[in-house]
Amino acid sequence: MEMKLFESNSVSVSEIVDLGRTYCSPFLNFKNILGVKFSPQICACKGIVLKATCASTSDNTYLPEKAIGSIGQGKLSLSYRINGTSSRLYCSDNRVLHAFDDEYGGVIVDPERLPANPNAFVSILHASLSHWKNMGKKGVWLKLPVERSELVPIAVKEGFQYHHAEQGYLMLTYWIPEGPCMLPDNASHQVGVGGFVVNDKNEVLVVQEKHCAPASVGLWKIPTGFVLESEEIFSGAIREVKEETGIDSEFVEVIAFRHAHNVAFEKSDLFFICMLRPLSTQIIIDDLEIQAAKWMPLVDFVQQPLIQEDCMFKKIIDICIARLGERYCGLSAHKMVSKFDGQLSSLYYNVVQNQDFNCGAS
Repeated sequence: MEMKLFESNSVSVSEIVDLGRTYCSPFLNFKNILGVKFSPQICACKGIVLKATCASTSDNTYLPEKAIGSIGQGKLSLSYRINGTSSRLYCSDNRVLHAFDDEYGGVIVDPERLPANPNAFVSILHASLSHWKNMGKKGVWLKLPVERSELVPIAVKEGFQYHHAEQGYLMLTYWIPEGPCMLPDNASHQVGVGGFVVNDKNEVLVVQEKHCAPASVGLWKIPTGFVLESEEIFSGAIREVKEETGIDSEFVEVIAFRHAHNVAFEKSDLFFICMLRPLSTQIIIDDLEIQAAKWMPLVDFVQQPLIQEDCMFKKIIDICIARLGERYCGLSAHKMVSKFDGQLSSLYYNVVQNQDFNCGAS
């Protein structure tokens, strides 16, 4: 608590209560503030100015005779009388969560400036929602770090809903206006990649995984995995090949992609087959995921029963073989900037330069 004496009869208080107190709670329980004693508690809320006249008692305790509320702007003013002299205490009242405006008429709560006390969070959150509603705000994004997980049930009880969770945080949302929520849902897809790597001997880089479904035991397959956040599709394929087999490679084209639904936790799945050109030959397997890896003749790879019995994967192999024979053109990545977001991103498309489908010209 910081105090400054402006005049002989005026005291300014930068903050009388900390975030440990509730938003609309016993606000004043002053004792021995500059030698003045206050025994009653007065309830104060954001934007409310309380004026209280205090009467002296024989033990120098000053009791308010009346309290009058009026609208203010983030300040609280307390008028009192000491030995017949009028004085006033001021304090700033930060009773709304720190937040930033988003570009859609909503707010994003600053996760770095949440109240330290859960009891304070209860009342400040409630008051913040009222404040944002009065301001005409729409959606509220509340990101709670994992170390502040004790605030989750408080937010849910206030009406927040789960949106998504990551290792370090949980995101909750609140829709203020009447009617259906217009906030975007959580990500609906996971993105996988497979690296189809063929060397100049017409051999395919294949692996056997340590952990797989019973139906896939013994299957030699291409290296696969998931794309990471902020990672390009082709970069993910190159990384997965390197991690599983130790082979360096470069991206040629996206040959095809599969779109499936209800794959993992009711999410949809996008799986991109990338043709890669090997830049090294020595295989060093990842002992955690991979049982074995090798260069396998393409004809032997195709003849595996599980591939012959799976019409989709057989079709993918047929497309890859057609690409090797330059009878098919996949999608190349082209870096471009869009004015909509100003971001450099990859646009995947093919360019056929002539009638013989020379994809190397793309």
